[in-house]
Amino acid sequence: MRRQAVPPLLLIAAITLGASFAPLAVHLSPLLVAAPSCTGTFARTRFTSVIALLAAAAVFLVDRHDGLLHSPLLPIHIGAVLIVSVFVVASRALHDRDLRELAQVRAVSEAAQRVLLRPIPAQLGPLHVASMYRAAAAHALVGGDLYAAARTGQATRLLIGDVRGKGLPAIGDASAVLGAFREAAQQYRTLPELAASLERSVRRHLSELAPIDADSSERFITALLIEFPDDEEIVRVVSCGHPPPLLRQGSRITLLPVARPAPPLGLAADTPGAFRLDTVAFGPGDTLLLYTDGLAEARDFAGDFFPVLDRADTWTWDCPNCLVQHVSVDVDRHAGGSLQDDLALVAVHHPTHPIHSEQASP
Repeated sequence: MRRQAVPPLLLIAAITLGASFAPLAVHLSPLLVAAPSCTGTFARTRFTSVIALLAAAAVFLVDRHDGLLHSPLLPIHIGAVLIVSVFVVASRALHDRDLRELAQVRAVSEAAQRVLLRPIPAQLGPLHVASMYRAAAAHALVGGDLYAAARTGQATRLLIGDVRGKGLPAIGDASAVLGAFREAAQQYRTLPELAASLERSVRRHLSELAPIDADSSERFITALLIEFPDDEEIVRVVSCGHPPPLLRQGSRITLLPVARPAPPLGLAADTPGAFRLDTVAFGPGDTLLLYTDGLAEARDFAGDFFPVLDRADTWTWDCPNCLVQHVSVDVDRHAGGSLQDDLALVAVHHPTHPIHSEQASP
C-alpha cells in the first residue's frame, strides 16, 4: 500500500507546488482530477476515496493561492474533482466485486478439479509417475479430458480419456467415467472386463441424460486403459479409440502398438470380447507418455499440427516431471501459447533401480 500511495501523492504535491510558481492567471487546480482518476486503476475504493479527498483539499489550496477564494470557480473546481472521483470510486467498487466473484469461481473450480482429477502420486508401485492438466477455456481448471490411477494388488492401472464436446456437459461425462473407473478398477481381473464395465456405466449415464439432453446419443469418450504388473516387465493396453501413447525404449521412441482399437466408450459393445488386449514389453529404463488429442491437434499460426514424433527426441524422458513440463512448453511454443483444446499428460517411467515401497491409489 505504501508503494501505491507514492504516485498519486507525488502528483498532488507536484501540481500544488507548480501552482505556487505559475502566474495567477493560470489555474492548475483542474489538473488535480488526474490523481483520483489514476488511483482508481490500481487501488481499492477506500484508498481511492482518500486520494479524492486530498485532491479536493489541494484544489482549495491552489485556488486560494490564485485568488479564487470568493470566486464561483472554486466550487466548480472542487465539485468537478468530487464528481469525477465518485464515478471513479463507483467503477472501482464494481471492479472489486467482479474480482471477488472471479476469486470465488476459481476457488470452486479448484475444488472441482481436486474432486474430479485427483492428483496421481509420484510413485505407484515400482513406477515414477507425473501428470499435468491444462484446460483450454480461459479461467477454467477442468474440462473434458481426464486421467486417473489405481493400485490393484500387485499392479498399477491408469486411465486417460477425452470426452467429445466442451463445457459443463463434458465435465459431467468425465466425472461419470472417472467415478466408474475408481469403483471398478478394483473389481475386475482383466482390462477387457474393466473396459466393458466402463462402457456399461457410460451408456447408463448417457441414457439418464436422454430425456433432458437431445444430444446425449451423440456423445462418447475416447479412453485408454493401461496396466503395469509389478512382477512382469510388460504393459497391458486396451484402447477405446484413443491416441496411442509414446513409448521410449533406449534411444528409440515409437507409438505404442495397438493392433485393433475398440470404438470409444458409449459406442462400443458392453462385453469383454469387444475389447482387444495388447501386451508390450516395458522394463527398467522405459518411459511411456500418455496424452489426449490436445497435444497432437495443437496448431501453429500456419495451421500445421504439432509434430509429436518429430519433437519427442528433444524431450527429457528419464524424469516424468521434466517430461510433462518439456512437452507443455514445446506445444506452447508451437501453438503460440494458445491451446484450442484441453490437454492431459501422464508420464510413467520404470526406473533402472527398483523401488520397493508402494503407495495407495489417489
